[in-house]
Amino acid sequence: MKKQEKPNTPPAADKREPGRATTQVQGLRAFVPAPIAIDGRERMRAIIGGFAGILLAAMVSHVLLGSAYIGAWLLAPLGASAVLVFAAPASPLAQPWAVVGGNTISALVGSACALAIPDPTLAAAAAVGLAITAMLLCRCLHPPGGAMALSAVLMHAAHGQLPVGVALLNSVLLVSAGVAYNSFTGRRYPHIQVQQAAVGTGTGARFISADLDAVVARYNQVLDVSRDDLEALLVGAELEGYRRRMGEIRCKDLMSREVIAVEFGSTLQEAWNLMHKHRIKALPVIDRARRVIGIVTLVDFMRGTAFERNSSFAASLRHFILPDGLSHSEKPEVVGQIMTHHADVLREDRHAVELMPIFTETRHHHIPIVDHENRIVGIVTQSDFLRFLNQKHYLSFDQGLAAAAA
Repeated sequence: MKKQEKPNTPPAADKREPGRATTQVQGLRAFVPAPIAIDGRERMRAIIGGFAGILLAAMVSHVLLGSAYIGAWLLAPLGASAVLVFAAPASPLAQPWAVVGGNTISALVGSACALAIPDPTLAAAAAVGLAITAMLLCRCLHPPGGAMALSAVLMHAAHGQLPVGVALLNSVLLVSAGVAYNSFTGRRYPHIQVQQAAVGTGTGARFISADLDAVVARYNQVLDVSRDDLEALLVGAELEGYRRRMGEIRCKDLMSREVIAVEFGSTLQEAWNLMHKHRIKALPVIDRARRVIGIVTLVDFMRGTAFERNSSFAASLRHFILPDGLSHSEKPEVVGQIMTHHADVLREDRHAVELMPIFTETRHHHIPIVDHENRIVGIVTQSDFLRFLNQKHYLSFDQGLAAAAA
């Protein structure tokens, strides 16, 4: 009997072809440029800035140097520097020292390699490698610096030595134009690059500066974004996430409308009695038009209470809040003398997510809410805010405890 032949089946490898194709497509996507997330106004700002910066550098250099040969008073890598200075002014690679130091030091390195290494091919490679080394050591990493070092080798082979002084002059002029133009168009330049003192180190903070430093250290790559901008982006993204999850909840939806407040001239005894009676820790201070001019808290009373030896806190507090009856006294007697003059307030139509950084970073526990005329209409306490987040499941129990402890 003839043995039946098995139907042809594709090899096991063929079954994986769709997966392989998907992997290949995903690999090709790495070569597709992402859209540049800026609007038309910012694009035009960068274009005009690049035009104006190069025009200024070229005109002034030509007047000062007066050479008929354009390569003697304007160097090509300056165009790449202009892209960074005017299109990405916040980048660490575009800062004044990066531009001036990177271009000038690279020009020196390239010229030295051109003179010391006869083979142009080897000299070009050495110039770029050593220029990167020098820029890293001098904290002035600037991508056009590599082009400046290479230009020095090519110019030496074709026309003669690259004028290092021109690289310095061009860079200084471009940076000067960048400082003026970026400041005029609302872009901070130079951008602060030195790390500031860590803030918000409480256990309830969403993240602290040390956390960001640890992640950046593990990333171990040059970031083309300043550290403060990176932190601001992370905080903004987190707040945007809360905004999305919380919907259209406004401050007026959370606030207590029964506001207990005092005026500038209210006595300390009156303010303390109100806080004690209603079991609250802060009182907004308002003027006759009900505009917030400050806030008085338990901390303000504690700060003003002077403890005396062999006296209890109650006795010291009583002495502090009671008027002494004298016509002239250095002892404070009204709220306006001990209140905190700067009070963080929010408009009633502002999104409730804006309360988050005030409670977590400033350690305030009471936020007065005002209307469009800055008159007080309510108050939101930290307890009110945390209770709302827990009810809507926006905050876990552990997160709520941590925020309350902060």
